[in-house]
Amino acid sequence: MLIICPSARHMPLLSLNFILKCTAMGDNMVISFGGGKKVNASYRGFTIQTDQSVNGGGEGSAPEPFALFLASIGTCAGIYVFLFCEQRGIPTDNIRIVQSHEPREDGTGVGKISLSIDLPSDFPAKYRTAVISAANLCAVKKHILDPPVFEVAATIAEG
Repeated sequence: MLIICPSARHMPLLSLNFILKCTAMGDNMVISFGGGKKVNASYRGFTIQTDQSVNGGGEGSAPEPFALFLASIGTCAGIYVFLFCEQRGIPTDNIRIVQSHEPREDGTGVGKISLSIDLPSDFPAKYRTAVISAANLCAVKKHILDPPVFEVAATIAEG
């Protein structure tokens, strides 16, 4: 189970159009190896670190890549919930999203991902359905439902 609690800070919203614009401009992510089973991604001035669990031969010093994938779904929904509340002056201190997932029947991956938006008792009743709609705007979810084409190539580096 993954629990995401939206921060009270304002976070910029990356719209799907902005994401597509950056992709079209050749905004590359560079993947490198960090020793042991660590694999890092450098993107827009950030280094996203991953490692394998101790059971997987790593040190467990950072999340595994699949955990980051799952977290991207909940945190993406979370920013939409946060912005929905912020636009309406609704405090987010007591709102959290609990994300869970269930395996496929054949055990080969995730078959279902569920998000539960836990709202405080004083959350305005008139917005309870709308906040779900806001969470469903998540660009990560939209990319899963309408996946991109993946292309993998190998090149020989010069020098």
